[in-house]
Amino acid sequence: MSVSWDILKILSDPTRLRLLGLVMREELSVAELQEILGMGQSRISSQLSLLRTVNLVSDRREGKKAFYSLRTNLAPKTLGLIRAAVDSVADLAVLGADRENLDRILRKRRRTQEQYFNLIAGRLGKNYCPGRSWEAIGHLALRLTPAIDIADLGAGEGLVSQLLARRARQVWCIDNSPRMVEVGTELAKKNGLANLAYKLGDIEQVPLPDQSVDLAILSQALHHAQHPPAAIAEAFRILRPGGQIIVLDLNEHTFEKARELYADVWLGFSENTLHGFLDRAGFGKVEVTSVAKESAEPQFETLLASGVKTGR
Repeated sequence: MSVSWDILKILSDPTRLRLLGLVMREELSVAELQEILGMGQSRISSQLSLLRTVNLVSDRREGKKAFYSLRTNLAPKTLGLIRAAVDSVADLAVLGADRENLDRILRKRRRTQEQYFNLIAGRLGKNYCPGRSWEAIGHLALRLTPAIDIADLGAGEGLVSQLLARRARQVWCIDNSPRMVEVGTELAKKNGLANLAYKLGDIEQVPLPDQSVDLAILSQALHHAQHPPAAIAEAFRILRPGGQIIVLDLNEHTFEKARELYADVWLGFSENTLHGFLDRAGFGKVEVTSVAKESAEPQFETLLASGVKTGR
């Protein structure tokens, strides 16, 4: 007996035809099919078993649930036969009711998801969420880096730049510590990053030409500068028109030991102070916002400031 004849026999049953009409549109669980068709589980399961026997549907396990869908690798002739059979009864009232019930089930799915995210809105970043780590999110964001020239000012070993260089055209790491420059250069060589270069220099006197980069980064470096406005002015100088500055630094705090423990010159900066630095340097579209706050004492808070070089 040919496979096509077996399939014709399968399609001759109204329940099996209704099931095929549904799983053609969406992968559905047995419970959802029960709700749509208004039938018992044993009846639906037996019919799905027959459909699986002739390789018309495939099943997927998710915990205790089984989800069914139309097999993806059906021969064109078989797929055409199924579609013709389903289309031939599409105008029947019972098929119309099935479609309406399916739409209701799909809306119910969406509502369930919406209720979950509505419930955790405002708390998503504060509690554990599988797979949602800053490391993973950072790698995602770095994949969006275009082929531009970047200056990482006060880079230290340049861990961020090591990642940026995998996408950027050229990355310059500027630091006033000879050892930091040495270690960073070794890392770049080890990782085969020919477009990542380290230069010994001060962020208040950056050893790069005017208008030579598209992005200037000051990541937790500004509070080490003797004259922060001068460092911001240098970032403006080396940026091309339309270039952007990004500053990550601590919000103003009172933890005096930071001067001794971390060699900090400034105890952070207020949002207004950072905004003023960028504005007076000539940057437009200036934005400053809080992006993180540590839970442990002294609860350091991190600000993100950005601006665009317009004019000049």
